[in-house]
Amino acid sequence: MKNYLFVFALFFGVHALHAQNESPQKESAPSENAQTESAEITDDQLEKYAVTMDSVNDMKASLLKDIEAMVKDNEKMTNARYNELSKIADDPAALAKAKATPEEIAFIKEVAAKKEEGTAKIQETFQSMAKEYVGASDYNKIKKALATDPELQKRYQTHLDKLGGS
Repeated sequence: MKNYLFVFALFFGVHALHAQNESPQKESAPSENAQTESAEITDDQLEKYAVTMDSVNDMKASLLKDIEAMVKDNEKMTNARYNELSKIADDPAALAKAKATPEEIAFIKEVAAKKEEGTAKIQETFQSMAKEYVGASDYNKIKKALATDPELQKRYQTHLDKLGGS
């Protein structure tokens, strides 16, 4: 159960980093043009967007599995102890109060470095695919349209299903 809580918390951490690096979209009032804009999105454009998002999601899942395996395979620290110490990893006083050993602190830093490295690779891949494979303007247009267009959401889900994504 604690493994799942850790993975769940880690997923949201990676997801939050992903969301922070996305460029903010201009907010606009819903218009009659929304349906017209999404109708202009071709299946080829939508497929490229789906491939990009599926690839990024696969990378996130892989990173989570790797980190979970690191924690699970560590014989010197239980999952519960890792979860306890990872929450206070940036507070030396709290680590001292929790009687964290140098080995435990080193392991927490190792996991954090793995997470940072993996997150950076995910961001690099995401940005590269969004700009070069999908196209920045197409990516932004599709993302915006997906937020409001149920028909486009269905088409997108069909492309994800073909890729084996969810």
